[in-house]
Order: sequence, then C-alpha cells, then structure tokens
Amino acid sequence: MNEDWAGAPGGAVARTAEDIAAAASAQQRPLRPGRESEPWRWASRLLALSVVVPLAVILGSWLFLDPQVWVHLGGTILPGLLTNTLWLVCGVALGTLLLGVPLAWLTATCDFPGRRFLDWALMLPFALPAYVLAFVFVGVFDFSGPVQAGLRELFGLGPTWSFEARTTLGVILVMTLVLYPYVYMLARVSFVGQGQRAYEAARSLGLGPWSAFYQVSLPIARPGIVAGLSLALMEALADFGAVSVFNFDTFTTAIYKAWFGFFDLQSAAQLASILLLIVLVALVVERRQRDRARFTDQPGGVTQRRIRLRGRQALAASGFAWTVVLVAFVLPVVRLTTWAWQSRSDLDPRYFELFLHTAALGAMAGLLTVTAAFVLAYANRYHRDASTALSVRIGMLGYALPGSVLAVGIMLSLTWVDNRIADTLLWLTGIDTGLVLSGTVIALLMAYFARFLAVAYGPVDSSLERIRPSIREAARSLGAGQWETVRRVYLPMLRPGLLTAALLVLVDVMKEMPATLLLRPFGWDTLAVRIYGLTAEGEWERAALPALALLLVGLVPVILLMRRSIGR
Repeated sequence: MNEDWAGAPGGAVARTAEDIAAAASAQQRPLRPGRESEPWRWASRLLALSVVVPLAVILGSWLFLDPQVWVHLGGTILPGLLTNTLWLVCGVALGTLLLGVPLAWLTATCDFPGRRFLDWALMLPFALPAYVLAFVFVGVFDFSGPVQAGLRELFGLGPTWSFEARTTLGVILVMTLVLYPYVYMLARVSFVGQGQRAYEAARSLGLGPWSAFYQVSLPIARPGIVAGLSLALMEALADFGAVSVFNFDTFTTAIYKAWFGFFDLQSAAQLASILLLIVLVALVVERRQRDRARFTDQPGGVTQRRIRLRGRQALAASGFAWTVVLVAFVLPVVRLTTWAWQSRSDLDPRYFELFLHTAALGAMAGLLTVTAAFVLAYANRYHRDASTALSVRIGMLGYALPGSVLAVGIMLSLTWVDNRIADTLLWLTGIDTGLVLSGTVIALLMAYFARFLAVAYGPVDSSLERIRPSIREAARSLGAGQWETVRRVYLPMLRPGLLTAALLVLVDVMKEMPATLLLRPFGWDTLAVRIYGLTAEGEWERAALPALALLLVGLVPVILLMRRSIGR
C-alpha cells in the first residue's frame, strides 16, 4: 500500500482520499501532533501578528499627540462626529430590527401568498453596496431628481421649491435597507430552529398570538437577532461611501479628510483609534449579550406546521414583504439599469482596465487570504492549545474593523518599514531608494488580508471539520509525510470550501471602497473608486455602469447564502 500511495497519479487523488477515508473508519485514535506540526502553530501566530501590528501602530499614534490639533478638533468636528455616529448606530439598530425580525418571523413560521419566493428575495439587498443605494436615493430625491421635478410640475410649485434629500433620516433609511438582511437571515435561522412547539404550548396556556411571540419565540431567537444586529452595526460604523454621498460626517469621512485633505496621517490615526475603540467596545458588549442569551432550540422544529394567514393578515404580511423587496432592491436596480443605458456611451476601454484592476486585486487577495485561512484552520484543528485559539480569534478581528482604520495602520507600519529600508540601503550603497512598499499593491493586499481573513476562514473551517482526524492518521500510516498528506488528501477534500471562500473574498474585495481609496497605487483605480469619483461630482447616471457591474458580482455571495440559510 505504501507503493500505491507513493505512485498514485494526480488524477487519482480523489480516489486515494476516499480509500484513506475508508481505511480510517477503524482508526479513531485521537490525533497527537508531532514536531513537524509545529510550523503550523508558528504560522498561525505570525498571521495573527500581521493583524495586530497595524492596530498597535494606530493606538501608538497617541505617543505623537499634538495638543493644539486636538483642541481644534475638540471644538469643531469631534462633537459632531460623535453625535452623528450615535444617531447612525441608534437609527440603523432600530430600523434593522423593525424590518429584519418581523420579516424573519413571517417567512419562517407563517404561510401567506408569495412566501416561498419572498423568503429568499428578502436577502437580495445584500447584493447592493450601501454606497450604490445611497447615490440612487440621492439621485432620485435630489433637487433635479424625478421626484422633486415631478412634484413641482404636478402641483404647480415654483422652480425654486425643493426639500433636502441628504438628511440624517435619509442615510439611516439607506443603511437600514441595505443592512436589514443580516438581522433577517440570522433571526430566520433561529425561528426555523425553534419550530412551533414552544409557540403552540404558549398559546395552549392562554397567551394570545402577540404575547406568545414576545414572551416565548422572541426571547429564544434573541442570540441570533443580537448576532445579526451586531454585524449590521459593524457595517454601519465601517461605512464610508454612503455617508460620503449624503455629506454625513462620521469618523470614516474624518479619517479620509485628515489624511488627504490636511495630509496629517498622525491625526488620521488618532481619529481611527477612537473608531477602533468604539468597535472593540461594541464587540465586547455583543459577546456578553450573546453569552447571557443562550436558549435551547426545539428538536425537530423544522418539521412543525406553519401558521396559515388568511384574509387581511395574509394581505398585510405579503404587502409588507413585497414593499421591502421593491424599495430595497427592485426599484433601485430598475433605476440603475435606466441610467446605465443612458450612459452606455461611457463604456470604453477605460472600463475594461477598471474591470482588470478590480478582478486582479480580488484574485490576488483571494489566493492570499484563503491560504492563510487554511493555515489558521488547520493549526486550530490539530493544536488544541490556548495560543493557537487566541491566534484564530485575533485573525478574525479584522472583519469587524473598518477598512479606513486598517488602511491608516498599514500605511503607518509600511512607512516605518520603508524608512528603515531606505536608510539601510542609503548607508550601504549610497542610493536613495525612496518608498518601496507604501503606495503599492502590497499595501492593498495587506489591508484586504486583515479585513477579509474571517470571510475566508468560515467556509474553510466548516469544510475541515467534516474531515475526521483518523483520516490524517491513516494517511500517515501509509507513509505520507505532513505536506504530502495536506497536498494529496486535505486539499482535494477541501476544494469546495476553498473555492467558496475564494469567491466570497473576491466579491468583498471588488466592493471594498475605503481601504482601496486610501491605499491604492497612483492610477490603479477600481470600479468602487470610479463610483466614488463620479458620485462626488454628482454624476449619478455615469456612476450607474460600474455600480451595475458590482451589483451583478454581488449576487454571487447572496446566492450562496440563500442556498445555505434558506430552508424550503
């Protein structure tokens, strides 16, 4: 069998893995990592370090505090930033709960006209980046948009009559319509998992429909709701494009202005550190809330019968869900398509260059991130020690951090490294090399890596969990070394998970705006950067072409999510 293993052709890898799996069925001994497994542990620590360093650099920026700058900021923009952030967080929290939880309850436990279509259609707004829906909203409701122009013509109002479209309520509404699917998806999973037994038991004890929902079903679903709400709020805090369209100043816009407006990277880092602390506090609060809210799902709940709505109740449920789908997805897509058709003359070779840049960054980031995710997942799987578990948790931290925060930390880190390299080479050779890392694709890839490592880790880790440790031992008993086992057994069996992870990272990189905008090399524009440039000039129609391309790409992870989380 050793000869069969060593001489197996590449085309027989899958068969070899299956044979090993069959041979391992009788070998269920616990895995004991040897010395040759140590590189995986150290690699996981280095990967975690690559996420920690930019954050430490950001916090260390306070060592270079300029009191006069902060006296000025404290008396001018800082109170407004804190107020706007508070309004945004509270508004998005309320809005996503009011949309996500009722919709999740209706589609998970009730039966009404159109439910089978609506239960997955309600996730379609995931495909729309917030900044795309923002400029569609402003373009429709602004002074020269069709709504105000139609009202002036319909009611004979004067040519100067108008109302302000870029309001706090407007940005909260846009963010809510884009982010409610987080709450909807996870709350729906919770409602489906608990089934109808607890609800029906509460009804049999005399509680009305609303009382049973609020006192029984809602508390059981609380962990999923809190998890979805925390994701929505993290995205709201990290947003840059949508708030820029609305001229709504938050920490992300202030970081950009401090960096590119005043060329003060230290002040940008200090502003980023405040946002970083807000995010870390939110993460701690969310973790404690979930720990306090642990309930046991009802076994077999998925097979319980649904509540059949009739008459006005069915009409109200169907109308509510259809209105959300129309306002959050269908109408914006129709408007984008109309604008894209009107500006089709803009489709020239420059757009193919944008596509190339965007796809190339996504592919490189996907390869890098999925490789790192596999290393972390493999190390965590076979080194059940505290340091490896901590490395994984640190690596997952980046997804909760705004791209602008990571961009500032990476730029400061690379600038320091560049200066040390330049000084050393100048001393050795007398040649001034200048900056060799800052302002290059390397900086972008570092930001993408830290930001989306958690995105890749999920599918890879879940796929790895399906492989029994005995399979590895069976391969080792056949004479395979560590790397041979990984190459000939694990990688073929993990191929679906690796491809899913790479695809998710690719799509997220293509839509990422703040990190790309802050770190991209000169002339290396992407579709997201193009949208920002056009919307900053009020060119809504011309921004529709790249936005429509991102929308089509964004449908890919939505389809994957629907296949995984929407039960029929």
